[in-house]
Amino acid sequence: QAQLVESGGGLVQAGGSLRLSCAASGRAFSRDTMAWFSQAPGKEREFVAGINWSASSTFYADSVKGRFTISRDNRKNTVYLQMNSLKPEDTAVYYCAADRATIVDTNPAAYDYWGQGTQVTVSS
Repeated sequence: QAQLVESGGGLVQAGGSLRLSCAASGRAFSRDTMAWFSQAPGKEREFVAGINWSASSTFYADSVKGRFTISRDNRKNTVYLQMNSLKPEDTAVYYCAADRATIVDTNPAAYDYWGQGTQVTVSS
């Protein structure tokens, strides 16, 4: 059974850093577009960052440009999100998602597989 498992979330002070990981299993995700989404309490799930299968193309939400970096290691079937200069407004559950399409889509409805999420809390 194909699944995505996130890890690396936690509590950090404003200005700090976290590195999220998303480990894929059950099938090869090396040809999938992968993305990270966030969801804060009472809000809709929002696109954070995406990367195509070859890592030749990345896309970021305006709110995280210059602070977050998405990357992937297809040999390890793992996607990462390096989060620097964290702000309290970054607090949310972060989800990893996979899409069989070849381009990054910011619409969560486009994604076929989802992880269970990892909590990121940034204190002021």
